[in-house]
Amino acid sequence: MTALRTSDPRRLDRRLVPRPLAAHLASAVMLWSSSRAVLPVLKAASLPSSAAAELLRGLAAEIDAFGSNGVTEALNLEITRRAEAYFIGLEAYRRHPYRRCDAGAPVLWREGTTRLLDYGRDTAGPVLLIVPSLINRFYVLDLLPELSFLRYLAERGLRPLVVDWDVPGKEERDFDLTDYIAGRLESAFDAALHLARGPIGVAGYCMGGLFALALALRRDETACLALLATPWDFHAERAPPARFFGLIADHLPLLCGQQGTLPVEMIQSLFFMLDPFSAERKFTRFAALNPNGDEARAFVALEDWVNDGVPLAAAAARDCAQSWYGDNEPARSQWQIGGETVDPKLLRPPALVVIPSHDRIVPPSSAEALAAALRGATVLRPPLGHVGMMAAARAPATLWTAIADWLRARLEA
Repeated sequence: MTALRTSDPRRLDRRLVPRPLAAHLASAVMLWSSSRAVLPVLKAASLPSSAAAELLRGLAAEIDAFGSNGVTEALNLEITRRAEAYFIGLEAYRRHPYRRCDAGAPVLWREGTTRLLDYGRDTAGPVLLIVPSLINRFYVLDLLPELSFLRYLAERGLRPLVVDWDVPGKEERDFDLTDYIAGRLESAFDAALHLARGPIGVAGYCMGGLFALALALRRDETACLALLATPWDFHAERAPPARFFGLIADHLPLLCGQQGTLPVEMIQSLFFMLDPFSAERKFTRFAALNPNGDEARAFVALEDWVNDGVPLAAAAARDCAQSWYGDNEPARSQWQIGGETVDPKLLRPPALVVIPSHDRIVPPSSAEALAAALRGATVLRPPLGHVGMMAAARAPATLWTAIADWLRARLEA
């Protein structure tokens, strides 16, 4: 299965979301049942010396003072309430009337299933090539008409061109990271360069930041580089799971099936492991929202994007798993594209590094390693999350203005 879509390509089929649905349901049930199971043994449990253990000992004392029967009854009521709210929220999301109505930005260039979309055709400002992740659709950068990073940049006088990777087609199914960067992305860069008739800015978000850095090192026509929530030290904070991902790199083709791509469900499972109980929390909160309000609409728009992932070509998936996660080649100055080492210390254009302080997907320490390697880069540390930096209502005032100002100052110099 490559995508959960109906006959209308703009309409996500919500029947099997959040993805992976079975894992999210199982984690919620485990959370509720384990809370009930641990209560009778909490007081007698042998706990090691730690801050968490001290909190549990204090909780056990409070339960003992209040009375275990009363606490058990209250816990059962709370579990019932949360379970009902979770399923009400999940059903409310599935039935919500919002559907993305994408009028579509003009296509400036196309090769295979990759397109370059022009979000600033009505502006004469400096050109900025924006590279999103391969595994998520670009439109988190254009989530809603009133919450669009791309349109905001255009309003600030820039001409943003965004890469839309889309699902790998017959040509892309054999692509590795070199094919994507030294081949496809450089072709998109050439199209942007032809439009600008001079040096252009390059920006990358998440995985796209790694692509953008490699591209900027290969192309002297890069005027400046902005790296947004970009990982670099893949062993920062999470070395054991990263190394495990590297161990299974050689076996990923077995999961790719006849399409030759790593299914979205497998990719989503990796993000699920970062926070297994996220769906229980967010759909429980969603149940309490006014379904006709702006907050609910924004939630649905973002959740649709989260579940509208893109499969990854098998060779590219293996490169990511082995080179990035398993061997941590970027941080060790060993990652190569087309036989050339991607070394941030060799970057000549000015660089901006955005490190969201609440990022759970790219640990801040991972991105900090990249900022340190770039030497002299401007660093912004907004109090936002990995997705929130593009989807939070306060993102424009908190971050986007600073990014736009930095880009314009370098591109208009």
